Amino acid sequence: MYEQVSHTLLNDILDQIQPDISAQDLRHFYTRLGANFYAIHSLFEKLYGHRPDFNQQALNLVETMARKYIKRPDHLKDLDTAREKDYNWFIHQKWVGMALYANGFAKDLNDMKSHLCYLQELGVNMVHVMPIMQCPKTKSDGGYAVSDFRAIDERAGSLGDLKNLSHDMRQRDMLLALDVVLNHTSDEHEWAQKARAGDPVYQDYYYTFKDRNIPDMFEQSMLEIFPQQAPGNFTWDDTMQRWVMTVFNQYQWDLNYTNPAVFIEMLDIILYWANLGADIVRLDAVAFLWKKIGSICQNEHEAHLILQLFKDCCQVTAPGVLFIAEAIVAPNEVTKYFGEDAIVAKECEIAYNATFMALLWDAVATKNAKLLTQGIKSLPDKLERATWLNYIRCHDDIGLGFDDKDIILAGYDPNSHRRFLVDYFTGAFDDSHAKGLRFGENPKTGDARISGSLASLVGLQYAIETGDIEAMDHATKIILLLHSMILSFGGIPLLYYGDEIGTLNDDAYLSDPHKMDDNRWVHRPNIDWDKAEKRHHTGTVEYTLFNGIKKMIAVRKDIPVFADFNNRELVPVKNPNLFVISRYSPQHPSNRVLVVANFSQTPQQLDLDEIASWGVYEKGELIDLYSRSSPDIFNNTIVVSSFQFYWLYEL
Repeated sequence: MYEQVSHTLLNDILDQIQPDISAQDLRHFYTRLGANFYAIHSLFEKLYGHRPDFNQQALNLVETMARKYIKRPDHLKDLDTAREKDYNWFIHQKWVGMALYANGFAKDLNDMKSHLCYLQELGVNMVHVMPIMQCPKTKSDGGYAVSDFRAIDERAGSLGDLKNLSHDMRQRDMLLALDVVLNHTSDEHEWAQKARAGDPVYQDYYYTFKDRNIPDMFEQSMLEIFPQQAPGNFTWDDTMQRWVMTVFNQYQWDLNYTNPAVFIEMLDIILYWANLGADIVRLDAVAFLWKKIGSICQNEHEAHLILQLFKDCCQVTAPGVLFIAEAIVAPNEVTKYFGEDAIVAKECEIAYNATFMALLWDAVATKNAKLLTQGIKSLPDKLERATWLNYIRCHDDIGLGFDDKDIILAGYDPNSHRRFLVDYFTGAFDDSHAKGLRFGENPKTGDARISGSLASLVGLQYAIETGDIEAMDHATKIILLLHSMILSFGGIPLLYYGDEIGTLNDDAYLSDPHKMDDNRWVHRPNIDWDKAEKRHHTGTVEYTLFNGIKKMIAVRKDIPVFADFNNRELVPVKNPNLFVISRYSPQHPSNRVLVVANFSQTPQQLDLDEIASWGVYEKGELIDLYSRSSPDIFNNTIVVSSFQFYWLYEL
């Protein structure tokens, strides 16, 4: 009966649709709309069905999708059709990504074109260009405080530059990923300015209140994201004479998704960038989309309904476009952003594997794999037609969001272990060569996160500054070891620009008054292209790292078991310094690659009988697919050198 109601509403909408829309050839659009409208109507009604303007807003929603379909270029419509037929295209092992700032990796978007050959040389074929939308020159939060969602910041270039870059990338079979900041706008955005001027329509785009009664109720349960620089979750706006919710920074106003007009505006923006050539849209801060008194205002059920609705609407207009969920949340929460109780991703096809990232850093500090192995045991399975984004570093800080139960099972006390990790990576622990910085330290709880480049966190900066040859050898091996993990775990590996040549912390941000209070800029570098040229000179760190990672990427692309079909099995071993997983072919389970990683600075042994008991070794000849040589075996054990990895295949 409910399906009949939705079809009746759809017929009413189509009868009312504007003539400039109905006059277009919308055959494919109507087919997809009909197939998805029951789900769209169900979600839209759950979120907004209580409103008197529900039917009008539903009409606005359909017209928004239709107008963006009409404007979608023909070559992108053809790509949509091809990807609908090959629906697992993004799970293939050939995809390798890199995240970068356009005006850090290059001068701007236009200059990026001249460096695409560098990315191809490395093997990267998916590029996440960090936020390029217009932001205030001073209060930008690294591009995440957007003042105009449909304009490109002049520091990055122009819309024409983006179109040219997208075209060049498509010619090279490279994917383009772009950010859309869903949770908030800059206080300089047109909507915020109209709200400030007293327009009630736009005040309803945000959470604004005339006194502290409701904000104080929210504050009782909400967490603080930046307790040092932006304590609390509400800011008094003197011009508007109202309190406004500002979960992140005081100049970032949270959008009110209880208002369907906000949802429709943001859908229009997602489709706008999809039509400009984005293959993948990274949806920022998705865990925060729904606010509810009495909760921490994260991971609410309605936030998932909003993401499902975005996905269903995008399936109608631009079905070839993927979503990345930027949800850095607890392990038991993160898989929900794929969508629960489904096979096909109902929300986002891709999610950051922040748990794996944090566990890798734990292994680096402890020099063992105890918590890494335990944490991966507890990592929930993803959907079959969804995938992880596996990374070591990104533009953001490193959070230590492990599950306390896993820390205890690994033999540590949760609070003291987290303190150890922060001390280790900020160089405050004996024998640590790390050069990280404390970020987001909460004076009330003592919690802190970590800033710093990959190379500086693993001791390469220390080694260069002191001339310590052994420390330099260890640091380069750890960098390669970590990349071997994200390239073999299962999902899309996402490199961070500069890591492939050992870029160190960049202290230049301290001389910029608009950046000096945010030490995450220490790992948002401007690439030194003279340094990058050293990748051609044997004996240099740059040569070792770049060519080591390049070789890994090439090998990965030739190994079908590294595609991501939930075809990974954790292999628990007695040696706590080793992390071992098996990657296998779903069609031919006996076709396996055994991934072995030694996080200790001393050689370790792996008992062959132990892995044979797991069915991953049948006494044949082993070959390391990365080095193309046989591993060292003595007395029925594989010898794994310090910070070494193997991708073992049995002949």
